Amino acid sequence: MANQYETVFIMTPVLSEEQMKETVQKFEKILTDQGAEIVHQENWGLRKLEYPIQKKSSGFYHLFEFKADGNVVAELELQFRRDERIMRFLTVTMDKYAIAYAEKRRNNRKAKAAQEEQPVAEEVVNEEPKTEVEA
Repeated sequence: MANQYETVFIMTPVLSEEQMKETVQKFEKILTDQGAEIVHQENWGLRKLEYPIQKKSSGFYHLFEFKADGNVVAELELQFRRDERIMRFLTVTMDKYAIAYAEKRRNNRKAKAAQEEQPVAEEVVNEEPKTEVEA
């Protein structure tokens, strides 16, 4: 039976947008080639680090949530170590509570994004032309 894992990795901030996407695609391909099922992924963007890593104070964060066997995690982490673009990575096994929490968080994000889109449309429809009042 496959476990569910969550991996967060930090890429060096000197990468261009295109290089960052290529790096993410490389690790996504490693997972899928090993038979992993990617449940979810998020690009957290450029963030400030708590402490310098390799004399850098920021990095591009990315999250993969996937279902796979343990040997897939070993291969993924070996590839992380071999790639000079990766500054740090962390993989954790998700228990049923972590899986439920991640699903709830994703659903809340989707609901919030959908909610933010609707009021903008309503405001435009309900907006009345403003007239200046003469004193």
